[in-house]
Amino acid sequence: MEIDTGEQSKMGANGVGVGAKRLPHIAILGTGGTIASTAASATQLHDYKLTGDIDAILNAVPQVRRIAELRAEQVVSVDSHDIDNAMLLTIARRVDAVLSQPDVEGVVLTHGTDTLEETAYFLNLTIKRSKPIVVVGAMRPSTALSADGPLNLYNAVRVATSAQAAGKGVLVVLNDRIGAARYVSKTSTTATDAFRSFEQGCIGEIAGGKIHFYNMPTGIHTQATEFPIQGVGDDLPLVDIIYDHQNAGTHLYDAAIRAGVRGIVLAATGNGSLSRTARAGARSALHHDVRFVRSTRVAQGVVTSLADDEMLHMVAANSLNPQKARILLMLALTRTSDFRAIQAYFDTY
Repeated sequence: MEIDTGEQSKMGANGVGVGAKRLPHIAILGTGGTIASTAASATQLHDYKLTGDIDAILNAVPQVRRIAELRAEQVVSVDSHDIDNAMLLTIARRVDAVLSQPDVEGVVLTHGTDTLEETAYFLNLTIKRSKPIVVVGAMRPSTALSADGPLNLYNAVRVATSAQAAGKGVLVVLNDRIGAARYVSKTSTTATDAFRSFEQGCIGEIAGGKIHFYNMPTGIHTQATEFPIQGVGDDLPLVDIIYDHQNAGTHLYDAAIRAGVRGIVLAATGNGSLSRTARAGARSALHHDVRFVRSTRVAQGVVTSLADDEMLHMVAANSLNPQKARILLMLALTRTSDFRAIQAYFDTY
């Protein structure tokens, strides 16, 4: 792809620009989502359709070609709420393959925001590379009066070109903030300021055209994990999430176990508390050798250990929300079914 540097370089005798600055090589991988969607009018911010591809996204942000030499590729084209395990593996393997190329210095992955945090965390656990990986999306379609996708993409490429971004695990860039994949989550249905890490905070921001990093993510990620994408296999273990509430029944636990799940994540109340029904579900899971993780439906906080964890072979999710706990449990089950070993993953990842 031809790069417009926005500068008039003087040409030397060999036809090469004198003083021309070498641009970093960044791969842009598209998966679909709102950032590639359009609506019938500029004021329609919902009920839009996925219509574009990665080339259309880049054409809307010509400025990005002045800060990086880009290679664009559409990996999948789907609304992110329709991403399944097979697509997740496809995305991760393509990210890993692209990063293995010596001339690629970083990857930007465009993604729908509905499940962006799940894909970002999966990559954070499976891609054993130190090169920057930045996941970016948009809360408004490209046709909106104040579409956020173009600036989000521009900022994501800026972060991917930064030497400071290397070794920090997978990063999420939206609304001028840089989040760590382990901590950041979608916290609003429609606001452009949807992605936050309330307890841990963002690890950086883009301001005045400059990238500012404040801290490092503390959990084990990328190069230090035990889940290289090459060793995950073609099928991830089936794990379901069950949401607890007043007057809940046991039928969802029964159905999940009959369907052959190897793990259940409970979106429990409070501090991963067990209602009578959830306790019955945990007992049934133990009887059928199904691993059971206690997360919480509460937006923030750490799920701490309970006295019953040892008896019922349960795992406390730490600060992982249910959707991220599902990601880690799937990967943990590719290595072990021992609940204590799985707990160790949740304590350190």
